[in-house]
Amino acid sequence: MQTTSQLKRLGLFDARVPRYTSYPTAPHFKAGIGAETLSDWIGAIPAHEAVSLYVHIPFCRRLCWFCACRTQGTTTAEPVAAYVNSLKQELATIKDLLADGIKLEHLHWGGGTPTLLQPEMIADLTEAILATSPLAKGAQFSVEIDPSEIDDPRLDALADAGMNRASIGVQDFDPMIQEVIGRPQSYEVTKQAVDGLRARGINSLNMDILYGLPHQNTARITDSVEKLISLGPDRVALFGYAHVPWVARRQTLIPTEALPSAEERLELYNTARDLFIAAGYDEIGIDHFALPSDGLAKAHKAGTMKRNFQGYTEDASKVMIGVGASSIARYPQGYAQNEPATSKYQAAVRDGRLAGAKGHVFTDEDLARGRVIEELLCYFRVDFAKLAAEFDRPAEDFLSMVDGLEQAMPDTTDLDGTTLVIRPEARPVARMIARHFDDYEMNESGHSQAV
Repeated sequence: MQTTSQLKRLGLFDARVPRYTSYPTAPHFKAGIGAETLSDWIGAIPAHEAVSLYVHIPFCRRLCWFCACRTQGTTTAEPVAAYVNSLKQELATIKDLLADGIKLEHLHWGGGTPTLLQPEMIADLTEAILATSPLAKGAQFSVEIDPSEIDDPRLDALADAGMNRASIGVQDFDPMIQEVIGRPQSYEVTKQAVDGLRARGINSLNMDILYGLPHQNTARITDSVEKLISLGPDRVALFGYAHVPWVARRQTLIPTEALPSAEERLELYNTARDLFIAAGYDEIGIDHFALPSDGLAKAHKAGTMKRNFQGYTEDASKVMIGVGASSIARYPQGYAQNEPATSKYQAAVRDGRLAGAKGHVFTDEDLARGRVIEELLCYFRVDFAKLAAEFDRPAEDFLSMVDGLEQAMPDTTDLDGTTLVIRPEARPVARMIARHFDDYEMNESGHSQAV
C-alpha cells in the first residue's frame, strides 16, 4: 500500500495536472478553427449517424465563488431570452449543414444554470433542438439543475421536454462551508428538488460533491456524504476543489488559509470514497461512483465507458456538437470551441455564421495517445496490442511511449507483455501517470491539482 509519504515523494501533493477530459487539453487549442472549418466538419457527419449535442447556458442568478466555469450573472430574464434566440439561430445554421437522418443519442444542457430558463424558454429551446435533429429511441436527455433555481413550472417544462436524467450540484451540505464558498443550498431545498423530479418520473439522478473546500474536515464531509447518499442518486462525481484564483477571480473571495492541506485533501477523498463504497456504489475511474444498476456502471463493466468534457460517460457517439458561447465540440477531425464571450458569440450567429473561435485538428499521434490516456483513466490499464490493432500500428509504437515511466513514477505500474497496469495503491496518481503519455508541453494555467 502506498503511504502518504510515498505519494508525496511521487509529487501527488505538488503537481498540477489536467483532468484529461480531452486530449490535447483545452489550453492547447489554437485559433483558426472557425466557421468554415466547423461547417466542413458538420457537413461531413454521415447520414443517419447517432450524435450527441451539448448546449451551454452561461447565465447564473448567483455566481458561486468556488466555480471556475465560464459563467455570467444576471438578475433579469431579458439577456437570457436574447441568448435563447441566439441558440435557435445557431441550431438553424447547423440544421442546414446536417445530412439526412441524423439523430441525437445524448442531449445535455450545462452551464451556468440551465434551470434559469423560464418554462416558455425551455419549451422554445427544446422545439428548436428537436427541429434540428430528433432524439433517437432510448436517448438520454440530461440537464444540470440548481436546486435553488428550480420550481414546479420549470420542472413540468423539463419533464414535458423529455428530460430523463438530472444532474444536481451539491458541493457540500455544511451551512458554514456553503457560506464561505458563496453557495447557500440546504439539504431540504435539495431534497425538495429531488422529490419534484421523482414525482415527474425522472428517477435517473447524478450528483456532484466537492472535497478540498475551506473548513472541510472528515466529520463535515462524512455528514455531507451521508446526506447525499440518503437522496439516492444512482451516480456521483466526487471532484477535488481546484483553487485557481488566477483563472477565476471570484475565488479570491475564498480564504486560502482555510483550505485543507494536500495531505488533508487525500484524507477527505478517502473518507468520502469509503462511504460511497460501503453504501453499495461501484468505484468508477478516478472520481466517479455509480450503483451497479446505473448505465455508467454497466458501461464500465462492459469496457465501453468513455471520457469526455462531462467526465465519464456511456456516450459512445463519435460526434458531440456544441452550441452556445464557449461550448466545445468534438468531431472525428478535431475539437472546436465557440467564442467564449457571449457578445462575440451572439454577433456571429446573428450574422448567420457558426461561432467557432479555436480548436485543434487531430494528428494520428493525438488519437493514439488520447486513447492510451483514456484507457488508463477509465480502467487503470491499457492493452497496447489491442490499440495497435485499432490504429493499425505496431505494438512497439505504443510500448515505446512507456520509456522513462518507471524512472518518473517508480513502483506505480506493471508492464505484463503488452499490457500496462496501474497498481491499485498508485491509483491516486493515475493522472500523473497519464501525464507521461501527454506529448504536449504542460501549461500550468487552469489545471487542477491531482487530488
